[in-house]
Amino acid sequence: MSSHPAHSPSKTTAYVPSNSVFKDDIFRGKVLFCTGGGTGICQKMVEAVMRHGASAFIFGRRENVLHLAASALSTDTLQRCSYAAGDVRSVESLEKAVAKCIAEFGRIDFVISGAAGNFLCPIDQLSSNAFKSVVEIDLLGTYNTVKATLPHIKASQGSFISVSATLHYYGTPLQAHVSSAKAGVDALSQALAVEFGPHGIRSNVIAPGLIGDTEGFTRLSTPESQKTILKNIPLRRFGTRGDIANATVFLFSPAASYITGTILICDGGEHHTRTPASFGDSDPTKQDLNKTKKPSSKL
Repeated sequence: MSSHPAHSPSKTTAYVPSNSVFKDDIFRGKVLFCTGGGTGICQKMVEAVMRHGASAFIFGRRENVLHLAASALSTDTLQRCSYAAGDVRSVESLEKAVAKCIAEFGRIDFVISGAAGNFLCPIDQLSSNAFKSVVEIDLLGTYNTVKATLPHIKASQGSFISVSATLHYYGTPLQAHVSSAKAGVDALSQALAVEFGPHGIRSNVIAPGLIGDTEGFTRLSTPESQKTILKNIPLRRFGTRGDIANATVFLFSPAASYITGTILICDGGEHHTRTPASFGDSDPTKQDLNKTKKPSSKL
């Protein structure tokens, strides 16, 4: 029997930085284009790729946030990082950003589609406009990112990663909007993998579980619900942004050269044990929805 207490994760499951596994320069000369790269999980994904030698171009809605993020990423990794502000719901906006990226860096090898929005809301209180907004940011935004970057990814025989979720694997209360959008993201990535595999292009999805060091985790959960959910995670810990960053480095690396059309679930095994009780009481009359009305957005 294991000597580890049932409530404690094994030391072998703890997060380790990717440079303890992969060579520092495996992405030298490569260029990453990332939507949503100014904050949260996606910023950490960008940082990890840059730490292995790549330059990066981040795209989002808030220019001041992007400016600070690009400066910090360049300083921390000693690699170049540029940015453009815009809206993923507009393919023209993305095409302008891609043109700027090509003008500055000359190529695009990797693409991360990570812009997203989320909030808690029961279906009977969810307006059509609110549903549409999330689908347009998450799903249409991913499609527009693919459309804008695809000619350059074909030229470099590069790779796409779309950031999804595990919410749609089961009926997740209060998350019909984002569940629907992320199911579409998964389907889009798989179609992309099949259609453009003959061109040497790979397309994969990373589906994070509950990532503890994010703003959304704090806002969309309570200490009580966190305790309930933690009991259902086989590895007995919440994920970190670094865990998702490591998955990113792997999928973009030559080690994953024969992997495409997959969904890499990074949730500590939680989706295998999920039940309605995993989320606590989903009755909207018993939820504190006021703290979640501001959309969680990585734009």
